[in-house]
Amino acid sequence: TEPLAGWRKVNVRQTRTAVDLAQEVKELLDVDYPDVEKVVLVWDNLNTHVSASLYKAFEPAEARRLLERLDIHYTPKHGSWLDIAEIELSVFTKQCLGCRISDIETLRSKAKAWQNHRNTAQRGVS
Repeated sequence: TEPLAGWRKVNVRQTRTAVDLAQEVKELLDVDYPDVEKVVLVWDNLNTHVSASLYKAFEPAEARRLLERLDIHYTPKHGSWLDIAEIELSVFTKQCLGCRISDIETLRSKAKAWQNHRNTAQRGVS
């Protein structure tokens, strides 16, 4: 998510392990921001939000390559960046998850439609 620009990306996975996180980071860097020298990531204190997750998923040289492109910041337990993330998750929950969803493919479809709608509307945070 790029809150000031009004861009967000939602991926639905069966699990949210350290390896899942590492794969998302790799996609963010290599697909979404391939030409950006440094990408700033703001992470909360979830146990998988650590640089070691990249080493768990990839060979050391690949993990190092990815980490060299990252500028990682951790939110304080009561920080404004955490509030921004929680607000966006609340909007997602209300607008996308307000009904029973029977399977992961339906959830993926609904999440992608919500993401595209929000990105088209360019609803950013000031």
